[in-house]
Amino acid sequence: MDKISIIVPVYNVAPTIRKCLDSIINQTFDNLEILLIDDGSTDGCGMICDEYSQNDSRVRVFHKENGGLSSALNVGLRNFTGDHIGFIDSDDWLEPDMYEVLYSLVKQYNISIGVVNYFIDTDSGSVARVNKEKVPEGVLSQKEMLTIPLKRDYYYGFSGYVWNKLWSAEIFRNNDFSFDENIGFGMDMLFYYTVVVNGKCNGAYSEEPYYHYYQRSSSISFADPEKNTDALIVYQRIINILESNGFEDLSIWAKRYYCYFGSLFAEYAILRKDSKTLTEMKEKMKLYLNEYLVTNREFPDRIKRIAGLLDG
Repeated sequence: MDKISIIVPVYNVAPTIRKCLDSIINQTFDNLEILLIDDGSTDGCGMICDEYSQNDSRVRVFHKENGGLSSALNVGLRNFTGDHIGFIDSDDWLEPDMYEVLYSLVKQYNISIGVVNYFIDTDSGSVARVNKEKVPEGVLSQKEMLTIPLKRDYYYGFSGYVWNKLWSAEIFRNNDFSFDENIGFGMDMLFYYTVVVNGKCNGAYSEEPYYHYYQRSSSISFADPEKNTDALIVYQRIINILESNGFEDLSIWAKRYYCYFGSLFAEYAILRKDSKTLTEMKEKMKLYLNEYLVTNREFPDRIKRIAGLLDG
């Protein structure tokens, strides 16, 4: 049986790390290599990782100085030995048969990337994502793998995240792919598009949810979003990747999100009475305003919001 290498970056998640690791070691697919990358944790997570490695020979622990999420993921990419790769955030957890389902998808369709739906979990409950439109069954072409995550209003349960997927290790052995350590927000989306475009990846999707994505109220993406202007860099790079590789028709959707994030940062600038940043963000919104309007025809409230920001 093939081996799956699971890469888990760990940093100061002592309250949730055991739930995450238990959900991995108890997978029904048990031929696993579990790489725990302790990114300089100061809350005892490193000792918890060592404890799991002493009790389960499948667990390998790497301790490193704190360098951020991307640097931890890259340690995993440099050290895996399996035939397939999975990524898991250390405050999330899995249904017991997630990797069995993903492995079956990959083997049944002989594809590069298997994808499953997921749950959004908060302290108040768990809700499965529901797609407005059905993801096609069977093999998804490279172009479909690029299109679906950009049409988030229709395909909530697919996404450009790395963690609800099983990736063929051959993609990484044949290419020098890594996470950009200079990007603090949106690095997974950039990684996904870099790999799918340059690795010429196809895929397949399971509508059933198996991954539990825990949204902490204190996470940076919710508590301090004005710091995440990396999103503009990420989407501009995705635009460039698509347009330089023959997918110009898809770049309209990436331009939509560039404009959207510009509008978010404009709102934060208004709250902070930061006129300089507001002016800068208005100019960024105007870069792809036409694409935003075209792709949001079904959402007049969004168009009204953008117009108000630009006129204000």
